[in-house]
Amino acid sequence: QVRVMESGGGVVQAGGSLRLSCTASGFSFREHAMGWFLQAPGKEREGGACISRSGDRTTYACSVKGRFTISRDNAKNTVYLQMNSLTPEDTGMYTCAAWDEVQRVVPGPVIPELDPRGYNYWGQGTQVTVSS
Repeated sequence: QVRVMESGGGVVQAGGSLRLSCTASGFSFREHAMGWFLQAPGKEREGGACISRSGDRTTYACSVKGRFTISRDNAKNTVYLQMNSLTPEDTGMYTCAAWDEVQRVVPGPVIPELDPRGYNYWGQGTQVTVSS
């Protein structure tokens, strides 16, 4: 049974930090790139960060680059998202997802690493609220 489960969300003041975790099981974690996606209230879901299978390459949306860091521990089947300098615009549901890089879709407005349409497995999300 495939399981993807996020944790670490909560309420934080602007300028603060949070560290999200995502633990996966039921599939070959090491053979999947992992991504974090954000769906803000009233907005479409968008990719925030992606990390390659081995962790040697990362991809970030311009909105989070320099503030967020994605990492993974393949021995623990876990991916992390360290979020610093948070702003109210970072508020939303953060969802962890896995991509085997085989399930490719017709090119859209974003690169595949940050395109939710191509990802195979999804968690339920963890809520992050940044207050001003």
